Amino acid sequence: MAQQELKRELKNRHVQLIAIGGTIGTGLFLGSGKAIQLAGPSIILAYLIVGIALFFVMRALGELLLSNAGYQSFNDFAVDYVGPWAGYVTGWTYWFCWIMTAMADIIAVGVYVQYWFEIPQWIPAILTLVILLFLNLLTVKLFGELEFWFALIKIITILALIVIGVVMLVMGFKTDAGVVSIRNLWEYGGLFPNGVTGFLLAFQMVVFAFVGVELVGVSAAETANPQKNIPSAINKIPLRILFFYVGALIIILSINPWEQLSSSSSPFVQVFSLVGIPVAAGIINFVVLTSAASAGNSGMFSTSRILYNLSNHKQGPAAFKKLSKNHVPSNALVTSAVVVSIGALLSKLLPEQAFSIVTTISAICFMWVWSIILISHIRYQKTRPDLRAKSNFKAPFTPFINYVVLALFTVILIIMLFAEATRMALLMTPLWFILLFILYGMRKRKIESKF
Repeated sequence: MAQQELKRELKNRHVQLIAIGGTIGTGLFLGSGKAIQLAGPSIILAYLIVGIALFFVMRALGELLLSNAGYQSFNDFAVDYVGPWAGYVTGWTYWFCWIMTAMADIIAVGVYVQYWFEIPQWIPAILTLVILLFLNLLTVKLFGELEFWFALIKIITILALIVIGVVMLVMGFKTDAGVVSIRNLWEYGGLFPNGVTGFLLAFQMVVFAFVGVELVGVSAAETANPQKNIPSAINKIPLRILFFYVGALIIILSINPWEQLSSSSSPFVQVFSLVGIPVAAGIINFVVLTSAASAGNSGMFSTSRILYNLSNHKQGPAAFKKLSKNHVPSNALVTSAVVVSIGALLSKLLPEQAFSIVTTISAICFMWVWSIILISHIRYQKTRPDLRAKSNFKAPFTPFINYVVLALFTVILIIMLFAEATRMALLMTPLWFILLFILYGMRKRKIESKF
């Protein structure tokens, strides 16, 4: 039996750092460059809006998880409150979410490597994938330890950026871009230099920057004391958003006027290159490279465990339940790695568009998962007022806020339809859901024919 069970070797420090590090990745380090070019300083407001919306999603998730000790993921309560189809579609879509995110991460590695070497993006992308597959086939304890230190590096980097930025602001430091000043936020065309249109177009990349925020609640649900750990983890989200996202972006835009930042490279690297220490930019490029690899590593870990759980719930092939001698779901891991390798192929065929395509698809799929959480919470309130009354972690302003956030997601999807950079990916994504509904229908008929 020991062979058939995953080992719980992740300690609380691993879970906490993975939860924090999981939301600080490619979307912030690389994607924010493109978002800044679209929105200018108003990007800070976009991060605040999406961050607040996702806090309410997380409060709904937290209340649902705590309402039933048997709930471990969204598919569990999606089945109870929306229907079996929702559990099936959401479970597989969450796997697809992380596949797309891992693709974006390995593509980003290819972009970062080009800082030093003029080689095609797909080569470092595929090499990174092979290394990540090898690491994930080893023990989960090693994975947790690596992620702990990678996450710590990311956190220290942002902290260093903010501290250095504050010192430069106080000193009135002069760079090649001009004087470091908070006035740089509005002196180059105002807070909305590209108008409302540019502000709205940035939302796709902002949403992508937050993917994985729901892991905080799910990870906490597997700790020894979920009644304490879930509220603690979720209630820290606003502070993390203010510090890691809003704080970092205010500093970046104060040091370097938004119009001088490139959309194709990391604004973190560009800002550190202005400090005047030649090696600083190279060091930060290495940090954001390891950050992308780390986020891809989390993606590989997540996708393999999602396939394992789908298989355990008889919603996926039985082969994905097989564990290696290291208690790792190796079949699920190799399958996920093969699918992620399509990202390397995309970076070869469409080096300029690949990152935008996979981040758009990822953002859309994550909005589906977050929407199912909100809809499940609305149904939970209507059908189980007894559980709602007993809850010690009630989501605030519900169900009104649930509808507001669902409306925000709808608006973002409409924006993606009108934006040339995201339209193709948006029109492609429904094919995934059509496929899932067809497979669910076939599966349902097969089960019914047995009775």
